[in-house]
Amino acid sequence: MAVFTEVGFDEARELMARLGLGSLHALKGIEGGIENTNYFASTDQGEYVLTLFERLGAEQLPYYLCLMKHLASKGIEVPEPFADPAIVPPEGHALEIPANAPCEFIHMVAGKPAAVVHRLAGRSELAPTEAHCAELGVALARMHIAARDFPRIQPNLRGLTWWNETAPVVMPYLDEAQSTLLASELAYQNHVAQTPAFAAMPRGPVHADLFRDNVMFAVREDEPGHPPHLSGVFDFYFAGTDHWAFDLAVCLNDWAIDLPTGEAHEGRTAALLSAYESVRPLTAAERTLLPAMLRAAALRFWISRLWDFYLPREAAMLKPHDPRHFERVLRHRSRALHPFDTAAQADAPACAA
Repeated sequence: MAVFTEVGFDEARELMARLGLGSLHALKGIEGGIENTNYFASTDQGEYVLTLFERLGAEQLPYYLCLMKHLASKGIEVPEPFADPAIVPPEGHALEIPANAPCEFIHMVAGKPAAVVHRLAGRSELAPTEAHCAELGVALARMHIAARDFPRIQPNLRGLTWWNETAPVVMPYLDEAQSTLLASELAYQNHVAQTPAFAAMPRGPVHADLFRDNVMFAVREDEPGHPPHLSGVFDFYFAGTDHWAFDLAVCLNDWAIDLPTGEAHEGRTAALLSAYESVRPLTAAERTLLPAMLRAAALRFWISRLWDFYLPREAAMLKPHDPRHFERVLRHRSRALHPFDTAAQADAPACAA
């Protein structure tokens, strides 16, 4: 999240009133992230998030917004987008409207396509424990299952095609060792993508960016005094149709990683994998290629962070992430044991001396 486009209070107030969300009394830009402009909007009826899409156009946005609506309808804890009452979709369910039809969840603000969603309760857990990772694993598997019948299809726009296109753009900024790593890993991922096991892995809508700061934890009203529970997942604006194992790998590369070193944490890895499989067991192809998907997920975010770091856009509030973090993660993933081997080691009893 960041602020690239300044939104006037009067324009935001008019939008909230048009959507029937009450009278706006506070509008605050959100720091963090690097893709879209985000504001917290407070009205006399509740708390909301206003997002202006800086790179995405109206042709892509219906996928993200309708996916959020679909997941919410299945009981998944995600922010629901609010529809413009002036836009009436064709007869039938909103999810079935043609891709080129007006989308009632898209609004124009400051000349940019925008969306308004509920603000989730709680806060992000930036130092997750094994218990947090287990809750995330269950939530991710539930989300994958709930999305199986989502009718829209849109490629992961930050997938292999984008990696191949963007790597030559960032390569001039790298030293020799980094260039070698990037070129060799890209060649490896292109090879993996041609294998039968890759084709056999199940696919569907994926979040593709489910980092620690995109998940909320809050204390439940019926459990005062208890530890916070996962209360919601947000920021679906990198979502697309891709392999679920890749989505799982993205999570493992953040939630189960030691941030200073980039190394995998065995206990958190075991907790996340076990919890995910308690809801949706992985297929044989997914288990075989999980190490490759971990490398793919590290490569994806290394490339995107290189791009954002060396070719930044102007913004009123913007803090690019250090790309060296995912370089370290990729180096560790490329020589690590299979995660199920490390998970087994973490679960095994200690040997007597």
